[in-house]
Amino acid sequence: MHQPGGPTIESLSTLTIIYCSVVMAIAYSARGASGFGAAAAMPLLGLVLPLKVLVPAWTLIGIAAGTALIGSDRKMVAWGEIIKLLPGTFLGIAVGLYVFTLLSSDTLAKWLGGFVVAYGLYSMWGTFGAANKPRLPPRLAALLGGLGGGMTGTVVGTMGSVFFAMYFDAIALGKDSYRATMTAILLTLTVTRGAGYFMVGEFSRDVFVVAAILFPSMMLGIFVGNRFHHGMSELTFRRTVACALTVSGLALLLK
Repeated sequence: MHQPGGPTIESLSTLTIIYCSVVMAIAYSARGASGFGAAAAMPLLGLVLPLKVLVPAWTLIGIAAGTALIGSDRKMVAWGEIIKLLPGTFLGIAVGLYVFTLLSSDTLAKWLGGFVVAYGLYSMWGTFGAANKPRLPPRLAALLGGLGGGMTGTVVGTMGSVFFAMYFDAIALGKDSYRATMTAILLTLTVTRGAGYFMVGEFSRDVFVVAAILFPSMMLGIFVGNRFHHGMSELTFRRTVACALTVSGLALLLK
């Protein structure tokens, strides 16, 4: 099946498949070890895969990853806070589905590139003391976090955690609950948008092929990440991820 804005899946070279597998393994090792880092894989994969195929495939991968990660952390999930996010999240998903069906892979790549560059720079800024910035009022943060997370996660397939983090920051959610609650709300978002993609006919054969290609390296990454701590400090790692996001976002914009 031909996908505008990228090669057909059948034409992917062995080198491209190896590249995608390495990116997934590293990104999900980071997520398994520290709770973040997987989002950097999306723009890197977007350099070689059409976004109209990658985004729904990423959703299938996200469901599997979220299910694997939530198992041991489920007792630490702040379910009450998730409930507060759901109304805005569901509204954001509906808006995001509408936008996604209108855009080509090329346009999605530009949107994702611009957003990733902005988030990469924001993340880098946060490593230089911006974490002490004033927090949003909790009710406003819940509305904006749910709406932004639902819409962004549906349109570009990732980065919803940025907006959910706004709410967790506003309520000063403890670190023990942060990863578990973030995993739970992202899993909820992923399952819901996956049902939406299905209803609007976005799950093509190519989507399932790409998901099957990426699945083993994702599981390997989680396995490794859950058993080994990252060698560099958290600050250095956050800055590395921020740089990777910024560079890959720029590459998408120039693609």
